[in-house]
Amino acid sequence: MTELKKNFAVIGNPIHHSLSPQIHRAFAKETGLHIEYEAILSPLDEFKNTIHQLIAQKLSGANVTLPFKKEAYELASQHSNHAKIAEAANTLEFKDDQIIGHNTDGIGLVRDLEQNLNIYLKSKKILLIGAGGAAEGVIYSMLEKKPSELILTNRTIEKSNVIQNKMDVHAKSFDVNLNVIEIAKCPHQYFDVIINATSAGLNNTELGIDHKVFHEGSLAYEMVYGKETSYIREAKSQGSKTSDGLGMLVEQAAEAFFIWHHIKPQTKSVIESLKAF
Repeated sequence: MTELKKNFAVIGNPIHHSLSPQIHRAFAKETGLHIEYEAILSPLDEFKNTIHQLIAQKLSGANVTLPFKKEAYELASQHSNHAKIAEAANTLEFKDDQIIGHNTDGIGLVRDLEQNLNIYLKSKKILLIGAGGAAEGVIYSMLEKKPSELILTNRTIEKSNVIQNKMDVHAKSFDVNLNVIEIAKCPHQYFDVIINATSAGLNNTELGIDHKVFHEGSLAYEMVYGKETSYIREAKSQGSKTSDGLGMLVEQAAEAFFIWHHIKPQTKSVIESLKAF
């Protein structure tokens, strides 16, 4: 009996740049699954209609990228723990007339740091720059790894305070110090890992952080991938190790693949081929 081919998609606006189809097709080839996976541009005010059309077309699941992760969360009738805490979903499962929302971003970041870059977060001091959805989506996964301290900073410090208040209960449950400091005070402390979760690299805007925050022995991680941002250049100039977010992209996709197919794909060869590409 021929295996029924399942259909999936990634939805965003813009979407032409997405590497998700390439990644999921590579996973399918590696695991011997037959799937269709396409990129779909949704009009900004039509996300809900786009999803319902895809369900009507018998799609089994979808990845969701900017700017629809909050809407995806609100549309879902059930949520994973990570999606609930982030109040955002980047992976949807369509199952028995239900829409189940998952968030794999934090899992993807942590796996890239620990499995691909060999940076283990337990007992480390981490600085997270940014207070938008990208930052909020990864905090819980980092807290689970029990760093000694997770410090939030942002140009608009009030936004970091809001996230701290929301996440503090989880930090306490993992016995992690979750604090906020002004961006100007960051260079006066040492951090093992410094993560840029802002969109500055996408827009080629300056981050407004002093290069003295970077040190030899620290890792500067840039969530933006595919280009050397000013953040990466400054970190390199101070002797820091650096990484962009390509590994995070592949690892969060691998977790989505596992949610849909219950098979864990290998990621290293996919990351290497995308880097070469």
